[in-house]
Amino acid sequence: MAASQAVESEKFQAAKVAVISSGHSVQDTYQAFLPTLLPVLIQKFTLTKTEAGLLSVFTTVPSLLQPLIGYLADRASLRMLVILSPAVTAVMMSFLGIAPSYVIMAMLLIVAGLSSASIHAVGPVIAGRLSANRLGMGMSFWMVGGELGRTLGPVIIAFAVRYLKPEGSPWLAIGGILTSIVLFFYLRSTPDRLVNGPSSIPWRTALNSMRRVLLPVAGIILTRAFATVSVSTFLPTFMTEQGASLLLAGGSLSVMEAAGVAGAFLGGSISDRLGRRPVIAAATVLTSIFLFAFLGSRGWILFPILLALGFCLLSTAPVIMATVQESFPENRALANGIYMAVNFISTSVVTIIIGRIGDLFSLGTAYAVSAVLILVGLPFIFLLPKTNGK
Repeated sequence: MAASQAVESEKFQAAKVAVISSGHSVQDTYQAFLPTLLPVLIQKFTLTKTEAGLLSVFTTVPSLLQPLIGYLADRASLRMLVILSPAVTAVMMSFLGIAPSYVIMAMLLIVAGLSSASIHAVGPVIAGRLSANRLGMGMSFWMVGGELGRTLGPVIIAFAVRYLKPEGSPWLAIGGILTSIVLFFYLRSTPDRLVNGPSSIPWRTALNSMRRVLLPVAGIILTRAFATVSVSTFLPTFMTEQGASLLLAGGSLSVMEAAGVAGAFLGGSISDRLGRRPVIAAATVLTSIFLFAFLGSRGWILFPILLALGFCLLSTAPVIMATVQESFPENRALANGIYMAVNFISTSVVTIIIGRIGDLFSLGTAYAVSAVLILVGLPFIFLLPKTNGK
């Protein structure tokens, strides 16, 4: 039995990776409700953009626990966190529409954030271990699942608000609950740890060895977060301020996220062949160019620009994840947990900054600042290890 599992671990197990990625897709579908709901919540509770941006922070604060979750996942099976996450997130996010106060919304988002932190700390590692030596491809599957969710989420909640009204949104939770039931029956016997793999080293030793990779990764993530937040969290708000309907604003976000599906899939796969650093560098430069192009355009041309912007911006995530995991095979979950924590914390801080810039100046100004700052991350890319995953 052990021998057969060892042989299996050397192959890319597409079906299992796809199932885990599908759970990620449903989880992120519900997580993606918030940006499209922001204009509704701003009007309902008379929120400033800073207060609205803070709502997004509540979902990311629990990501501080991701290194701990990852550390535990290197030593024990935390498969149930992946299984339960779609259901928990679905319930919390679907009830946002009927939350009676800002405090209740914050509580719902914190619980959803805990659920999100769990699946994002453990899920990519399970998918990576089932991907064998095609780690870039495995991370592309994982990211495609997330991007599909973020593509569908804005459209689903926009239609729900229009036709069911916010009071009817709790019915949407049924999809997440059913997904968790399916994941339970499919993944309950799937190994989520390496068979005869390298032993996990002590966490202090691991952290010291991770600095050489995770410090430049943190620089890339922070500078990239400005563009990510601008065109994901605040795109529907920006579009409605420009006179677009909520349905069109949510659709614009879905257009960008749809292109991100292709970017996430191709980015990891291409980096398996061409190397991680060239793919990240090219995507960074192109993201800046297309973000400036978006600001200077109006009318139908916005949609092809959003397609290009989404493709380039989101193509780097699986590449960075693959770099982190392949650099530390003995402590993949801990390394991934730290990476995800840095990613979510950077997003939280930047969300407040972008919201503040939007209050003081305009969201257009925030977009221009983001287009410049993402280029500041270029030097960090060349501090990453030169590897293509082979």
